[in-house]
Amino acid sequence: MGGATARFVKIEEAVEIPEGVEVEIEGGRIRVRGPKGEVSRDFSHARGVSISLEGRKVVVRSYMGKSRERALVYTIASHIRNMFTGVTRGYRYYLKIIFTHFSMSVNVEKDRVVITRFLGGQDVRVAKIMPGVKVTVKDRDIIVEGPDLEAVSQTAANIERATDVKDKDRRIFVDGIYIYKKEVIGD
Repeated sequence: MGGATARFVKIEEAVEIPEGVEVEIEGGRIRVRGPKGEVSRDFSHARGVSISLEGRKVVVRSYMGKSRERALVYTIASHIRNMFTGVTRGYRYYLKIIFTHFSMSVNVEKDRVVITRFLGGQDVRVAKIMPGVKVTVKDRDIIVEGPDLEAVSQTAANIERATDVKDKDRRIFVDGIYIYKKEVIGD
């Protein structure tokens, strides 16, 4: 026996556009430009949800939606807020290079991070750098920064995953590269 699910007549979330930020909306695609760069994202897959530009606000709304559409409206609004934060301030992740016996070498080459001598091995491990992301290596720290939160976090995850240790006891083999801090630049 199924119970009746509630329908919301109108679900709406408005996101204020910060000063110095330009927004373009074409269909379900939104492009945001600001002092730190440009971020674009496609929300056309979100059926039943419309995104519009009204003055200095981006309005995400749905009519006659259920809880799924309600969650989608607030999720899209949150992604748009993250885009605004990224183009005005930017995101930064810090990773720590940790090794015990064998020192590893970490270098940035074009669109990838190259890790050599991991656990004393001869193999070369490679992590992809997502477009629009800047990676710098200083001593035993790696700094990943950029305007797109998804691209910055994916790049940091790629670097961390490149040094996964398989079939060994993680309590003993602690070598690797680990994310230890995430921040919005300027906080």
